[in-house]
Amino acid sequence: MTGQVLIGDQIPAAYRIDRSGFVPDGAPAVLVKATSIDDVRDAVRYAAASGLAVVVRGAGTGLAGGASAGTGSLVLDVSGLNRILEISTDDELAVVEAGVITASLDAVVAEFGLRYAPDPASAAISTIGGNIATNAGGLRCVKYGVTGDSILGLSIVLADGRLIHTGRRTAKGVAGLDLTSLFTGSEGTLGVIVAATVRLQPIPVNTVTVAAYFDDVDQAAAATTAGLAARARPSLMELLDEASLRQAQDHLGINAESAGAFVVAQTDGFGAHAEAEILESAFGRFTSRVMVGDDPQAADQLLAVRRAALPALERHGRVLIEDIAVPRSRIAEAIRAVTEIAEGHNTAIHTFGHAGDGNLHPILVVPEQDPDAYDRAVAAADEIFGTAIELGGTITGEHGVGVLKRSWLERELGPDASDVQRTVRRALDPSGLFNPGKTI
Repeated sequence: MTGQVLIGDQIPAAYRIDRSGFVPDGAPAVLVKATSIDDVRDAVRYAAASGLAVVVRGAGTGLAGGASAGTGSLVLDVSGLNRILEISTDDELAVVEAGVITASLDAVVAEFGLRYAPDPASAAISTIGGNIATNAGGLRCVKYGVTGDSILGLSIVLADGRLIHTGRRTAKGVAGLDLTSLFTGSEGTLGVIVAATVRLQPIPVNTVTVAAYFDDVDQAAAATTAGLAARARPSLMELLDEASLRQAQDHLGINAESAGAFVVAQTDGFGAHAEAEILESAFGRFTSRVMVGDDPQAADQLLAVRRAALPALERHGRVLIEDIAVPRSRIAEAIRAVTEIAEGHNTAIHTFGHAGDGNLHPILVVPEQDPDAYDRAVAAADEIFGTAIELGGTITGEHGVGVLKRSWLERELGPDASDVQRTVRRALDPSGLFNPGKTI
């Protein structure tokens, strides 16, 4: 094995948890820092022979506890598989190892006039493999889709150590079952993703930013709905409530005007200016504070506010990072319900997210000095999940199920669909080697 192997007390404590804050019982027995696919295959075979569970880890930025590793586990760190193996400008694709940082791939292909469209808020620190494992979303989902929409094929190590390749390099292909989609979003429960063939997009010729301040989140939500109903197709459309906006601005040291809510959107491509006019008109029905421009530096400053929302809240204690999605027409209802839930449970909840596709992030802040705050937050989160389902939505739009939402999964899927998923999992991993106790 070319990678590093650590055991017991040699393993840094950080390998026990991910960004979710979930703390498992005990600590992992073995850590393998893989640097090659052969390292991964050897580690999987060793774990199977030793009766250890395999917990795959990339950058540890997961938000659902999927990479948490406790007693009886082997942590398989694939962040060392970080090579960009190929860039095909003619076919607009790249072949990358699982540990490549998302933003790094985007920066490299930009030299060829291309980009990797998925844009999670954690792009600067998250890995391609981790994004695939959770089918991560991001800011550009409203136009370009989630991670899975940019994945053409995968290389995967199975529970018996075999290496398989799924998918294709062509724009189209329907031969056999769609195993690429099956493994995308499987959260480390079916196999170890070691490489991927990803779709690239041309860098848009124009990008226009439309930002607006609103008196309250109802107006902001209504404005985003109106913009989409006018058939504009922004490449991103983000919303922050008043508390999230204030915290993000303070975190960045920005002295900006106060507002009940903030929306930033972008249009791109040859019709960027025309679509921006549509959004400007739609937003203008609800507020007079609308800004439109195509200056890249100004756009980066506005988007920095959105990206700073979560780090800003993390300064105030432990945060429960929730991730619901509802039909876009019901965003305002969802936000109103979250506000009522916060009041009912005496819990601080800040809401921001991807208004363009209905994916909201109610962030529950748990102050360390309040001993009952965590229990109140958990009860509030439970109500939020129920509300999402009642509104025709889902308990997770992009972060995954992991540990934190496992008890809710069957309530969303129903018993029959849940049983089918467990059957698939057993067929690929009959001994329960991969990530036991997670997701399904």
